[in-house]
Amino acid sequence: MRANLVSVTDLDRLSRDGTVAIFDCRFVLNDPDAGRAAYEGSHIPTARYVDLERDLSGPISAETGRHPLPDFSVWCERISNLGIDGSGAIALYDGGPGVFAARLWWMLAWAGIDNAMLVDGGFSEWRKQDLPLESGDEQGDPSAPRGAMLVQDREHTSRVDAQFLLDQLDDSQVLILDAREEERFSGRKEPLDKKAGCIPGAVNRHFALNLLEGKFKSPAVLEAEFRELFQGFAPESVVHSCGSGVTACHNLFAMEYAGLSGSQLYPGSWSEWIADPFRPIQVQE
Repeated sequence: MRANLVSVTDLDRLSRDGTVAIFDCRFVLNDPDAGRAAYEGSHIPTARYVDLERDLSGPISAETGRHPLPDFSVWCERISNLGIDGSGAIALYDGGPGVFAARLWWMLAWAGIDNAMLVDGGFSEWRKQDLPLESGDEQGDPSAPRGAMLVQDREHTSRVDAQFLLDQLDDSQVLILDAREEERFSGRKEPLDKKAGCIPGAVNRHFALNLLEGKFKSPAVLEAEFRELFQGFAPESVVHSCGSGVTACHNLFAMEYAGLSGSQLYPGSWSEWIADPFRPIQVQE
């Protein structure tokens, strides 16, 4: 997987040249309409809005987490509807940290599209630099030709399911990396899910540790921090989890950006894990 960043000043230049497709991924977990409202209020020129729940998630059931992946064929159709064909540069941003943009980055890679960049610092940095803004709903010309997916016959990124993790709980070759805040990971606080705690054996790295003053740390710094945390585990042994498969993508992106390639995503994450009462949970001391 390719993990690239684009600065807001470079994106401003690219947007003026018309050589990049831009997508706004802002979202608020406890206020699902806030992201679109913020987008319609102001956004980066030419950006189109992508909604975490409507566009980047599938139907919720008793067996799923809060943001299950859509069926792969459905996702390919959504990519086509967004006009993405994998042939041009793509820039993704959210309010700043990049967690929702990273979800879209991973899902595009899932479909074999690996030319998407995260906007370093996101919309917050764009506004900080006093760059141009648009308002309203920029959805493009509905009569324009849609993108044609170049590859639709197979999935391209590595992911695991709950059964895989259940089978591997006692396997010293698999390391589960949880991207939630330490209070949620430990089980001391749980504002979103029905049970508190973590998957047994998981280790914690809050996604915010990938950032310094709102932007990604350098690849060298990230590599050193991840290697210290892994204590000998290979990147290919790492499985990323979080609350619902969103912030986990931020850690996965950061690893790829640092040159630590090959880790996997557990898309269902904690909210799916606890859907089955027979799956074990751990509360940190």
